[in-house]
Amino acid sequence: MLNATTVATRIPTTTMASPSFQYPLVLIATSIGARLKYRQVLNWRSAIIASTARRRGRPSGSRGAELLGVARELFLEHGFAATTMDTVAAAARISKASLYAQHPSKDALYAAVVVGWAGRGRDAMRPHLDALLAAENLPAALGRFGRTLQAAVLSPGVLRMRRLVAAEADRHPEVAARYVAESWDRNIDALAAALAELADRGSLRVDDPAVAAQQFTWLLLGAALNDHTLRGDVTPPDDLTATADAATATFLARYGPAEVTPRP
Repeated sequence: MLNATTVATRIPTTTMASPSFQYPLVLIATSIGARLKYRQVLNWRSAIIASTARRRGRPSGSRGAELLGVARELFLEHGFAATTMDTVAAAARISKASLYAQHPSKDALYAAVVVGWAGRGRDAMRPHLDALLAAENLPAALGRFGRTLQAAVLSPGVLRMRRLVAAEADRHPEVAARYVAESWDRNIDALAAALAELADRGSLRVDDPAVAAQQFTWLLLGAALNDHTLRGDVTPPDDLTATADAATATFLARYGPAEVTPRP
């Protein structure tokens, strides 16, 4: 006896893939016997359509880095507590089982999102540090580097992630610690290494490069971070530029070479 699967597999693939492919229900019923009920024919038609869709292929759901991007936007928009695995699976166009196969819990998914984000910007400052080391005019180069660092840390994506991680730090302290280690600390270490190299050349007088890197960074960012995260204000670009110039002058007054250094 014919069934839905048999009917679907006996129709050539090229015929089913054709945009003009149609089998009127009455003709199907007549060709395989009048005993068949209309519901059976409907089931056959559904099987044929499903078989055709499988052969054509449909866009798959989000996986890997793309899935983390979907989850990140949901966490940033709704917060950790209000974001459910059901919501993430629906937004990623995958089943809940597929989501759990990749990330066994919401905590694990959140950790993967945060660590993945930190990893994306891991070496973003490297080209700018190389430019700092290659510059002939150190004050001007420090000023340019400072403005670049301000633009990076105060960008909307970074600020949103900082707020999310800070809000969840009590519940997920290990995630917050890893985020700081792989973003902030890593960039401070890279800047410290560059300052140490400049000190070896005699361009700076730095006894503790790590402390100097922290000081320069907070001179550049401290006030603006308060404006963004505590007051909800956006620091005007001219104010940021003035802050970068003042931070550079203060830094060089403490760590510059013995001779008078030019203003940036």
